[in-house]
Amino acid sequence: MTRTLLLWLPPVAALGEDAGADVAWLRVDDGVVVDSGQDYGWVDAWEKPQDDSADDRLIALAPAADVPLRWLHYPDAAPAQAAAAARIDTLKSSLGDAALLHIVAGQAAEAGQAVPVAVTTHAAMTAWTDWLKARDLTPAAIIPAAAAVPPPEPDSLWTAELGGEQIIRTADRAYVSDPELDHLIAGSHDIAPLGADRMREALLLTLAAPPLDLLSGGWKPKRSWSVDPSMLRLAKRLLIALIVVSLLVPIVYAVRLSSDTGRADDAVVALAKKAGVTATDAATAEAEIDRRLAAAGGGPLAFSVPASALYDAMRDAPGVSLRTLSHRTDGTLTTSLAAPRVEDINKVLLALQARGYRITAQPMAGSDGQQMANITIRAVP
Repeated sequence: MTRTLLLWLPPVAALGEDAGADVAWLRVDDGVVVDSGQDYGWVDAWEKPQDDSADDRLIALAPAADVPLRWLHYPDAAPAQAAAAARIDTLKSSLGDAALLHIVAGQAAEAGQAVPVAVTTHAAMTAWTDWLKARDLTPAAIIPAAAAVPPPEPDSLWTAELGGEQIIRTADRAYVSDPELDHLIAGSHDIAPLGADRMREALLLTLAAPPLDLLSGGWKPKRSWSVDPSMLRLAKRLLIALIVVSLLVPIVYAVRLSSDTGRADDAVVALAKKAGVTATDAATAEAEIDRRLAAAGGGPLAFSVPASALYDAMRDAPGVSLRTLSHRTDGTLTTSLAAPRVEDINKVLLALQARGYRITAQPMAGSDGQQMANITIRAVP
């Protein structure tokens, strides 16, 4: 349900008094007037029905005594251009310091339509906004009350009562009535009263499509970003959960790694025990097994380990040939390699180094013109 409270602002001259006691108000629900008054009843009319819904809004009407209106015609101008021209022309024809005036022009729906222009002062806007803030009210718009009075019939004027004010509406102006001046301004035109029903219908149409809003220019409310408390609490919980998960992942990984390492060490100790090696940990068992293999001429010190690495490296260098090969009990492999180019021998040496072997090489020239090198390969990297 769309709920709207229409609240008439007190005239600036009456703001020093007990403003609010006789303020006119109107409550509209879904385009239907459901309550109205001219007292403090607007407090209950606004506070009780509204439930912080986005469809609830407060519209303030500025009195015609402080905000007269004019309608200007620019037949050949686009709507935006007509609005700009209307502001400039109204400023030129206004009395007083231009810096003190607040001039707002509406924008016509189509080219050639009349442009409504409201004139008030920044002092009045300050007084009204302070009055609203003092009552914790935030209006969605401030509309001149005179803008709600529809245009009269040709060669006539309307007089309408709206919010406790008597407003005169001509073809191009709307202002507060003055009994001494009304007939002088009307001249030969008749001043006809506008019925309450027609005035109420026109007011509802104005609410549906406001012709202009005084909360524009320097008085346009600044957008404020509000945070939903429930969303903020959810974000905090998600952040805490993310931190906890970030801490738990490395902890769980470390625990699993430690557990897997422990099981692997236990397996090594168990296998070593089957081989007749008694050890308290995997490092001791590995050292003892390597010692026994070295003593037996096996393990990483055996001839087959560095020799297989040498033959595998020579496979990618077809031009390299093996001249001599010997093996010492400390696991060192000694060999002589020959090749047409030194680069071919270096390719073999680099392949052995890539496997982690420690290489020493002494280049020499062969008797048959080939390049040779005496090489030692440490069997244990």
